[in-house]
Amino acid sequence: MQWTQQAMQAPLAAAASGARPAKTSKAAKATQATPDAQERPEGPPQAAPFTPEAMMGMLGNPMGFLAPFMPAQPGGQAAAAAPLTGLFIAPQKLQTLQQEYLAQISQLAQSETKDLGEVLRSDRRFSSQAWLENGPAAMTAALYQINSSALQKLVEITETDPKTRARLQFAVDQWLAAAAPTNFMALNPDAQVKALSSKGESISKGLMNMWEDIQRGHISMTDEAQFEVGRNIAITPGSVVFQNEFFQLIEYTPTTAKVHERPFLLVPPCINKYYILDLQPGNSFIEYAVAQGHRCFVVSWRNPDQSMDTKTWDDYIEHAAMRAIQAVQDITGAETINALGFCVGGTILTTALAVLAARGQHPVHSATLLTTLVDFSETGILDIFIDENVVQFREMQMGQRGLMRGQDLATTFSFLRPNELVWNYVVGNYLKGETPPPFDLLYWNSDGTNLPGPFYAWYLRNTYLENRLVQPGQATVCGEAIDLSKIKASMYIYGSREDHIVPIRGAYASTQVFTGPKRFVMGASGHIAGVINPPARGKRNYWKSESGQYPKDWSQWLETAEQQPGSWWPDWAQWLAEHAGKQIPAPKKPGKGSAYKVLEPAPGSYVKQRA
Repeated sequence: MQWTQQAMQAPLAAAASGARPAKTSKAAKATQATPDAQERPEGPPQAAPFTPEAMMGMLGNPMGFLAPFMPAQPGGQAAAAAPLTGLFIAPQKLQTLQQEYLAQISQLAQSETKDLGEVLRSDRRFSSQAWLENGPAAMTAALYQINSSALQKLVEITETDPKTRARLQFAVDQWLAAAAPTNFMALNPDAQVKALSSKGESISKGLMNMWEDIQRGHISMTDEAQFEVGRNIAITPGSVVFQNEFFQLIEYTPTTAKVHERPFLLVPPCINKYYILDLQPGNSFIEYAVAQGHRCFVVSWRNPDQSMDTKTWDDYIEHAAMRAIQAVQDITGAETINALGFCVGGTILTTALAVLAARGQHPVHSATLLTTLVDFSETGILDIFIDENVVQFREMQMGQRGLMRGQDLATTFSFLRPNELVWNYVVGNYLKGETPPPFDLLYWNSDGTNLPGPFYAWYLRNTYLENRLVQPGQATVCGEAIDLSKIKASMYIYGSREDHIVPIRGAYASTQVFTGPKRFVMGASGHIAGVINPPARGKRNYWKSESGQYPKDWSQWLETAEQQPGSWWPDWAQWLAEHAGKQIPAPKKPGKGSAYKVLEPAPGSYVKQRA
């Protein structure tokens, strides 16, 4: 094992080589001080220092897949990430880490394969019998775990600002996920056993799977052949009753004899297809809302092509969200409606309501916001992709004309959870030649949409970078200086506890923005699974508080909240019913007159356009 010990000392040795970062002024040091700053000696360090170049050299370049957020070179290739600056590791901490690392390597060198069972079973990637029975594979996996731990601790002891630390952590996570021995046929005994038992058929099938994914342009996460929009997914009965170049408006067929007099409009995210809210029977939020006696409408976004590459955020507010509200009012004759916005759809909806409020109009009686950001001060991991240079580049690249490709966005979001949404499928699809099981949610996840460049550039600057929407009068939309606090609608605000796209604190922050009546509920699980949780399945749980108080700190709200079993949907349904008005006879046919005549059956044609 001597060669192993020498080889695996390399990462920590690399971290201890190179020149010290440029010296900063005393004022700069004061503003960048860390809890361990007192351990840093003045003058030259007593041990070899840490440098950004050493770290990036150790990690390689794991950032290439971040094309949607990284500057690009001519020809569309992502530019290399700029060297990280302002990093330092206290020599004493680095020495301690080196000693711990060498001790672990020494212990591994003296271990037998049978001694590694507990270590391997702690990571499900290495927990199968094939890993436990294969000596070289078991040693490789154990070595990988030691290196992973060392790199993670290296990030922990690095002194830098929070955003740089988050970027460094992300880079390490990506590198470790990609470098796992499970990802290589020569190092994966599970894949080798399958190749032998199938007489090479798994290898042949894996190559075919790879070729098919190359043609699709993405890694398959589900058996896509099992789904078809309009056949077994997005099949809640309804009709397209209006369309323009931005969206189709679908009105759903009532399933109750009576409906609430106040209609219900759903605005989904425009970076995905609307049918996340209408997957399959029994797993459809829209189906559930219709069953509660609501006259439901949904915005089905058009998948932008070159003809829409100059459309702006203002266009989506004026000609999509506000036009949809007007259409629902026209069709139903209702003075006010109820509305729901999901993710970016919630941001679009609230912006539209703020524009209307600035014009003295309040057509929405209540609004439901599902995993939505309006205050972008807490954006979680996505913050690492955003800074002034990135946004300026996107403005230069597509601020006037262009398209943000849906597949680029989908790939970036997948790499936020690389082991679950990328490498798991690389191993299964390609190394083992398996077909992933059918899963409607993952089929939807792979069916992305493009975004107009000017829309995307405005969104990056005014939300993620400058957080202007919550600053009264600082964002001008459709010619109006907007103020979200002027929105009078009652609010039902939902956040998912493990959401990595809209962190729970970010979702909760909306309670501090809207001044009218409100209710906040937190569900278990993540961005999508937490939202799509039908009651009949009896899964997960949620938290609610009846105190009516919304302190600024989410954790203080949580202290008053009580955990409830099952889905949050019934709680929301009860709340919405209280805002939906009296029951009236359900309409006998969809639409109204020639202006809102039936154009085609749901799910319509826009949702079938592929990016």
